Amino acid sequence: MEIKKKTIFSGIQPSGTLTLGNYLGALKNFTELQDEYNCYYCIVDMHTLTVRQDPEKLRERSYSLLALYLACGLDPDKNVLFVQSHVPCHAELSWILGCYTYMGELQRMTQFKDKSARHQDNINGGLFTYPVLMAADILLYQADMVPIGADQKQHLELARNLAERFNNIYGETFIVPEPFIRGGSARIMSLQEPSKKMSKSDANVNNFILLTDTRDDIVKKFKKAVTDSGSEVRYDENEKPGISNLMNIYGAVKNLTAAGVEKEFEGLRYGDFKKAVGEAVADVLAPVQDRYREFSEDRAFLDKVLKRNSEIAFEAASKTLKDVYEKVGFIVY
Repeated sequence: MEIKKKTIFSGIQPSGTLTLGNYLGALKNFTELQDEYNCYYCIVDMHTLTVRQDPEKLRERSYSLLALYLACGLDPDKNVLFVQSHVPCHAELSWILGCYTYMGELQRMTQFKDKSARHQDNINGGLFTYPVLMAADILLYQADMVPIGADQKQHLELARNLAERFNNIYGETFIVPEPFIRGGSARIMSLQEPSKKMSKSDANVNNFILLTDTRDDIVKKFKKAVTDSGSEVRYDENEKPGISNLMNIYGAVKNLTAAGVEKEFEGLRYGDFKKAVGEAVADVLAPVQDRYREFSEDRAFLDKVLKRNSEIAFEAASKTLKDVYEKVGFIVY
């Protein structure tokens, strides 16, 4: 008997180039999932509108993100790589789920508080309700699992609550998604502030490595990375968070344990270690960058991938939406 594959959904905003943290923490491992799971990887362009966007730049970033997905090894014949706005079901289900979401649930979202503080001139309704759209993204595809970081736990919990709430009222409709945590994924922190996650939206460009950074820029950023007191390359997240973060990065690109990294750099200075980390990262990203340039220059191929995959995504999403429409009492043909 054929075992039904489980479904994974993940969405990334085209709000900037992906970082080394995105690559080592997620994309590098996504390629290992494409034969084992049904994978939907969505470019969530609708979510970006909570912050004012330049239309042309948004379009280019959406193409760029698709090219990076492909460059990182995601096969468009094995994964559904698509743009959120190409599947109207996302917005339609979001409205319905919004009618089953309580104000208090949205008011508790820490990301709303954080983004409101950063964009005080544009605290819009979308910024408040976008966790509902995120829930719709996930539930439309009957996702069994969602790869998430610590900052997205609240949003996945809302999706789970809404699925259970709807199911309790109307009967089994949605799969209640679980967080997907794969062993061996590296948690990459800021190079200057190792207490916080590496983020492409950070104001300090020296805090992150972009997948499109030049070799020289990568090495320079690592040379500037914060270290700790002492001179020993030793893993201790509490006493040596800076060095431990660099060890995580080096270990991830070289497939070494912390003990293996300690042994390799025993007796060497921090400066030598930071240079070695920068060069190792640049070496790993070089082939990704080469493939990224090739895909970026072939706009016709990118359009072909998006058109074909949006049709696949729409077919799956529309089945779920039709079921929802029937259950809430809409006339469905």
